[in-house]
Amino acid sequence: MPLGRPSEAADRADRILDAAAELTVRLGVRKVTIDDIAQRADIGKGTVYLHWRTKQQLFEALFVREAIIYVETLLAELRRDPAVVLPHRMLSTLFLVSCRRPVLRALLAGNLPLLEGRMADSATRSHELLATARFHEVLLRHGLLRDDVEHLIYGLTATQASFYLLGTVVTVPDEPDAEAKARVLAHIVRHAYEPAERPDAQVIAAAAAEIIAASEALIPPYREWLYAAYP
Repeated sequence: MPLGRPSEAADRADRILDAAAELTVRLGVRKVTIDDIAQRADIGKGTVYLHWRTKQQLFEALFVREAIIYVETLLAELRRDPAVVLPHRMLSTLFLVSCRRPVLRALLAGNLPLLEGRMADSATRSHELLATARFHEVLLRHGLLRDDVEHLIYGLTATQASFYLLGTVVTVPDEPDAEAKARVLAHIVRHAYEPAERPDAQVIAAAAAEIIAASEALIPPYREWLYAAYP
């Protein structure tokens, strides 16, 4: 049972989010209304507002639910193969996760103000910042990222973000498929931000164990926030 909610309320929240997800994929965030979501979920509009006071908060919750799946997928990949911790493999893996999640793609596509609002106001944002800083610290400490690149974290973050947002900001001719994009991202990260020599298996295993622990720590606060009622 999700943290912080009785099962009936949590089930209802998921039904609302399922309806929002379906409509978002079909119509896009901007065209979906609370009335649409309530009708699709077969509940009253007022019931939606028992969970989320605004459309912004509802879609933030939908984004958080997608983020849980995003993190859980990374955890599964790291447990299957610790070498996924290598930055070029980790970032390309996560990119493919986003490409294979229609809801996440719909949330990202053309909705920068929504995401900016979430980044500024979310109750989960501090957890995300701490986790991201932890990821970078682990990768640097284990020598999985170069230490001679100026503004390394900025460059790495900008590179990653561009692959998520490029199609929503600029139209790219002859755009490759998702797998090809992931290979391009992996190539750039491998050659621009990682040392030339591959680390040994023990280093990889130790780094993977720390990233797994940091990722596991993200999920409970996500779930607790997701199913917490707004006053």
